[in-house]
Amino acid sequence: MTTLVVASTNPVKVQAAVNGFRRLFPDAELNVVTVSVPSDVAHQPLSDEETLRGALNRSNNARRVQPDADYWIGIEGGVQALNDELAAFAWIVVRSATLIGKARSGTFFLPPAVAELIRAGKELGEADDIVFGRSNSKQENGAVGILTGNVIDRTQLYEHAMILTLIPFKNESLYARQGAD
Repeated sequence: MTTLVVASTNPVKVQAAVNGFRRLFPDAELNVVTVSVPSDVAHQPLSDEETLRGALNRSNNARRVQPDADYWIGIEGGVQALNDELAAFAWIVVRSATLIGKARSGTFFLPPAVAELIRAGKELGEADDIVFGRSNSKQENGAVGILTGNVIDRTQLYEHAMILTLIPFKNESLYARQGAD
């Protein structure tokens, strides 16, 4: 039994982690544990670096809380200003006792009304709910689902990044020297 600790209780993040792991390791029997741990960054990370740091911190904090697992998974959504627009994305970090994997999701640009609210201090999910008249969209299809008519929802966006994050674990001999600590 492989124990995954997902550093979130958000069902979208948990499902994306499980889906990605199952797709890359279909024969693994999974025990999934969810923990709510801090990212130690702003509630709405405003740069690529801060978002990655949040995912790293979440995986590290999950490891401290549940040290006997096989994998610790941190997922952090963020935005970054590019020219006069805001780009949205997420970073995923997976740690084991010996390896670390990192990958970023696809990126898309937010509508000006959403970007304005984020610049005023709102989190992306909160801004989406205001602009699109939704409730708790970050635990459902997210901004990407709303904007694509669910052609790609938040779970799918994160699932692809999860698969990319697991590359070092699928190809362990190629990455073994990197170390997780």
